[in-house]
Amino acid sequence: MSHGHSHGGHSHAPADFGKAFAIGVALNTVFVIAEVVFGLRAHSVALVADAGHNLSDVLSLLLAWGAATLSKRPPTLKRSYGLKSTSILASLFNALLLLVAMGAVAWEAIGRFAHPEPVVGNTVVWVALVGIVINGATALLFMSGRHHDINIRGAFLHMAADAGVSAGVVIAGLIISATGFLWLDPAVSLAIVFVVLWGTWGLLKDSLHLALQGTPRGIDPAEVKEYLQSLSGVEGVHDLHIWSMSTTEVALTAHLVVPDESDTDTLLATLSQELHDRFGVEHPTIQIERSMEHSCDLAPDEVV
Repeated sequence: MSHGHSHGGHSHAPADFGKAFAIGVALNTVFVIAEVVFGLRAHSVALVADAGHNLSDVLSLLLAWGAATLSKRPPTLKRSYGLKSTSILASLFNALLLLVAMGAVAWEAIGRFAHPEPVVGNTVVWVALVGIVINGATALLFMSGRHHDINIRGAFLHMAADAGVSAGVVIAGLIISATGFLWLDPAVSLAIVFVVLWGTWGLLKDSLHLALQGTPRGIDPAEVKEYLQSLSGVEGVHDLHIWSMSTTEVALTAHLVVPDESDTDTLLATLSQELHDRFGVEHPTIQIERSMEHSCDLAPDEVV
């Protein structure tokens, strides 16, 4: 049995969005403070709900920024992949934190249906309008990288969605000012909670999936195995594993049975390039086995 290892030589580290993160954190922190202050003065649960959401954005940006920084640290003997997986842990922590925060807001909003309080609609409208500007501006900071980095794309979409949520608060404030329907405030609060939980549930599932080394979304293991088996000289594929090293980098390991004494270096170089181009695998490691007569202990699919 011989061992060939192919390591993708295609470095696609995420672009440095440190300045964008810094500006985004600063803008949203100021806005969160303003929303809390004006929300309490106006007795608006909707504003406080949106403040909780935007606070989660600040924490999310901070954690993503920190994880992006840590993921650039070189590997060590104890951490052979470095700290790349910190981005996965950050997203998982953000999802759990946001679920708890939104649960508290929902509880308060439900109580307001039974005991409504006066709401200063104009205050709600003006503060939420500022939110549209800030969230929209923050989204623009990440627009240039949204096609190349999943993390940056997530930040862009999240902030753009927040601008939409703030627009909903504006609509509620205008209607309250015109009609005096106080029940609209907790109703909008619950709507915000629903929107946030809808996105957070997906984030939680994806984060848990990646934390448990599940196959990244968008990659079909059966398709990858079919490709490897189609390579010239390959008579068998087993012990195939595909997982995320971080939220942006995918790793793969596999055993290929190649009985022919062909040029395995060329084979490894070809599949390394193809795995990168077709499936986005940045770090493939391939073991070459010469004989099918001496079965590998890891050959059965149910063996890990």
